[in-house]
Amino acid sequence: METWFFIISSLCLTAILKALFNLVSSSKELGPKLPPGPAAFPLIGNTLWLRKSFFQLEPILQTLHAQFGNMVTLHLGSQPAIFVSDHSLAHQALVKQGTVFADRPSLSSISKIYTSNQHTISSASYGQTWRILRKNITSEILNQSRIRSYSHARKWILNILKDRLVESAAGGGPVRVVDHFRYAMFCLLVLMCFGDKLDENQIKEIEDVQRELQSNMMSFNILNIWPSVTKVLFYKRWKKFLRLQQRQLDVLIPLIRARRTAKHELILAYVDTLLELQLPEEKRGLTETEMVSLCSEFLNAGTDTTYTVLQWIMANLVKHPEIQEKLFTEIKGVVGEGYTEVIGEDDLQKMPYLKAVVLEALRRHPPAHILVPHRVTRDVVLNGYLLPQKSTVYFMVSPIGLDPKLWEDPMDFKPERFVNSDEPVDLAGSKEIKMMPFGAGRRVCPGSGLAILHLEYFVANLVWSFGWKAADGNNVDMSEKTMFTTAMKTPLQVHLSPRLMKM
Repeated sequence: METWFFIISSLCLTAILKALFNLVSSSKELGPKLPPGPAAFPLIGNTLWLRKSFFQLEPILQTLHAQFGNMVTLHLGSQPAIFVSDHSLAHQALVKQGTVFADRPSLSSISKIYTSNQHTISSASYGQTWRILRKNITSEILNQSRIRSYSHARKWILNILKDRLVESAAGGGPVRVVDHFRYAMFCLLVLMCFGDKLDENQIKEIEDVQRELQSNMMSFNILNIWPSVTKVLFYKRWKKFLRLQQRQLDVLIPLIRARRTAKHELILAYVDTLLELQLPEEKRGLTETEMVSLCSEFLNAGTDTTYTVLQWIMANLVKHPEIQEKLFTEIKGVVGEGYTEVIGEDDLQKMPYLKAVVLEALRRHPPAHILVPHRVTRDVVLNGYLLPQKSTVYFMVSPIGLDPKLWEDPMDFKPERFVNSDEPVDLAGSKEIKMMPFGAGRRVCPGSGLAILHLEYFVANLVWSFGWKAADGNNVDMSEKTMFTTAMKTPLQVHLSPRLMKM
């Protein structure tokens, strides 16, 4: 025990002395310094990391940005984390200096296992492997012709969703819609991923393992700190993570293997493209574990963000019945007076107000308020401040979408701001960034087009099929809770009444 105490004490003292030496040395150097921030202790960094989880930092960051400006530095140990909340600085970094800001931080133990040593699109380092993974999904699955080929799947899922809503509303009580939204989006992504209409038990098994592993990731994060120590101190937590990860492999690998011999002339699934993929940089194909990580990323990213925003949209349509009625009128004007059970995807292009509703929801309620972290590839100066090589940069999404300098009455839900606008909103941020719900620059979300199509399609059909009213008068709790996405703190509950569809 005395030996271990001596070793740990020596390491701590060495780290503190080194940090103090670097602090003194840097104070003598001329030139740009790090963006300002609260005082940090050597080795520990900012104490607020010890008191709050990362998902609880946003209110603190709002205060810090008000105090220090639109660039704030926090420290986790000795590593600086810079938070940027200004639209012009985000554009300058992510677009104008995109190659410098396109890398990802190196992940620690648990996260590395979860992503198969960073072999997923969102976690991969900026380089050839990332380019191959991203090009594969954009050219094979997310191109326009391929997206259109899944139209039958969307119609199938829509009918499942409507049946579930009708069944839940049959008793006359309020319907908690989020569970139905989540299940529908997950079914759709499972079909796109594995290419088959799996039965409900199979889908439930995949959903359970994905949700259990994802919901526990926050508690597993502590295992990333000094793994050699946490493996002893948190042995049970390590054991639980490894058990869940193995269960995920046991559930998904048989589905992957089944596609090796499946005849899929009618539909190309995401996993089919992974079976054929080669990594030139490593001169090999993907392992089954890497394919599991990529399929997991596909399922989570395509499900969580879409059903989260879908609930926000319907909540705003319930809270503002005049907007809901205006949208229904537009839909009716496009499809005509005759009986139409399902709004076709081609009709969506004729509905500018529908597009405005979706855009306003993405501005007002972006699924993530902070982008996946970026890492700078070299020392760079931004807004007069130094961002050292390998420092981590977080770009704030919500403050940009709510900036009163960019948007009139930013807290209000007003789709009209996007109707007949002088300039269409550039969601990719190539010219300027006024909102970036899908990120911007080289790391912009490759699935943004698919997400918008899904939102427009399901919103149009849900409004066409049902009248939506709040369970409690017009009172809708719009408060937020932040986990992996920023969702409604109180799930939406509604009364549904059939409109034109045959029940």
